[in-house]
Amino acid sequence: MIELYNLVSGPLAWVAWGIFIIGSIYRLVTMYSLAKAKDGSSLAYMSLPFGLRSIFNWMIPFNTQGWKSDPLMTVATFAFHIGFLLVAVFLGAHVVLWDTAFGIEIPSLPTQVGDIISFIVIAGCLVFAYRRLALPHVKGVTKTKDWFALILVAAPFITGVLAYHQVGPVLLMTILHILAGEILLALIPFTRLSHALFVLFTRAYMGSEFGGVRNARDW
Repeated sequence: MIELYNLVSGPLAWVAWGIFIIGSIYRLVTMYSLAKAKDGSSLAYMSLPFGLRSIFNWMIPFNTQGWKSDPLMTVATFAFHIGFLLVAVFLGAHVVLWDTAFGIEIPSLPTQVGDIISFIVIAGCLVFAYRRLALPHVKGVTKTKDWFALILVAAPFITGVLAYHQVGPVLLMTILHILAGEILLALIPFTRLSHALFVLFTRAYMGSEFGGVRNARDW
């Protein structure tokens, strides 16, 4: 079991990072090429001020008509994404990895705070799952790849909580947690989770079109 832990926490971690970085560059380049080929004229009216205006307004909870129309989704979305970033970057065990692997020293969250945030992220995943099962307009467009992406995100948090609270064999849960995190990292560019790479560009595009072409707000 120790040998397996050393494998997933060492070589497989670097493999996951390599796939993520190369895959992200590939997806960004190919999406840019596709956009240029299919709608090259749209690049001409990309505007930094209008793009930043749109991004800023959509980053404020309940500031847009879209956020106001679904309060539960708004709360779940912001809680999930903020919690995901806080745990992924600032959890104590992760901070040690940043320092060990990359020599990056950053402050860490108190352990109990990280545990609470992990439960909040899991709760957000449950809200997303509920919407896909219970709301007809969401259920109708939900596909297998959407469930796969949700499971990818939830798995590292569930296994991390189980490992922290020593539910089941601790070493096994730790290995599963690390492996789930590496699978998530490696598959981000190739699944529905790739919106993490494109969201700022997409929002800037919408803001530029509405602000620069239609003279209207997109929020």
